[in-house]
Amino acid sequence: MLDGALLGGAAALAGALNAVAGGGSFLTLPALAMVGVPLVSANATGTAALLPGYLAGAWALRKELSGPMSPSLLRLGVLSVLGGAAGAALLLSTSNHAFARIVPWLLLAATLLFAIGPGLVRRRLATADNHKPRGRWLADLGIAAVAVYGGYFNGGLGILLLAVLGALGHTDMGRMNGIKNFVSAILTLIAVAIYAASGAIVWTYALWMALGATVGGYAGGMLARRLKPEVVRGFVVLTGLAMTAAFLLKAY
Repeated sequence: MLDGALLGGAAALAGALNAVAGGGSFLTLPALAMVGVPLVSANATGTAALLPGYLAGAWALRKELSGPMSPSLLRLGVLSVLGGAAGAALLLSTSNHAFARIVPWLLLAATLLFAIGPGLVRRRLATADNHKPRGRWLADLGIAAVAVYGGYFNGGLGILLLAVLGALGHTDMGRMNGIKNFVSAILTLIAVAIYAASGAIVWTYALWMALGATVGGYAGGMLARRLKPEVVRGFVVLTGLAMTAAFLLKAY
C-alpha cells in the first residue's frame, strides 16, 4: 500500500510537470527504483505508465498534422515504429548492472537538454529564414535517431524532438508540437508493446502510475496558466541533477 501511494504520488507530480513544462520521467524512474523494481523493468514500467499521456497529446494536436509536410505522416510513423522498436530491443538486451551505470549519464544528458533545449528552439525560430526543411535523408536520420533514444530511454524526449525538428528547418511551432506528439506516441506505443511481450513491465505499478499521471496531468493543465514555466523548469532541472547524483553514487 505504501509503495502504491509513493508511485501514485510520483506519477501524479510527473503528470503535472509534463502538462506544464515536461520532465516527468525524472520522477517515475527513481520512484520505481526506490520500491525495488530492477532498473530495466523500472524504465519499461515508467514508460508504459506515461503512454496514455502521449496518446492523449497526439490526439489533441491531430489537426496540426493536416496538409503536406516533410517528412510525410506515413514516413514519420514508419521511422517512429522502427526506431522505437530498435530502442526497446536495445534496452531489453542491456543488463540491469550495465543500465545502472548508464542511467546517470542518460539522466544528466536529458537534464542538460531540458535546460538548454527550449532556448535552442527559440533561437532557431527567431533566426529562421524561408528555406524549406532539410533533405529527406537527414530528416529521416534525425527522427529515427530520436525514436531509438525514446524507445531506450524516454527522458527529455519531447525537448529532443523539438530541437531536432528546429534543426531540420521547421519553423511552425504548432506543427512542430503536433509532430513531436505524434512521433512520441507511436514510438512509445511500439516500445511498450515490446516491453510487454518480454514481461518487463510491472503492470500493477504501471496501471497505478498511469492513473496518478492522468490526475496529475489534468491538475497541471488547470494550473499551467498560474505557474511560471521558468520556475517549474528550474525545479525539474534541479530534480534531474539530484537524481543524476543519486544514481551516480549508487552505480559507482
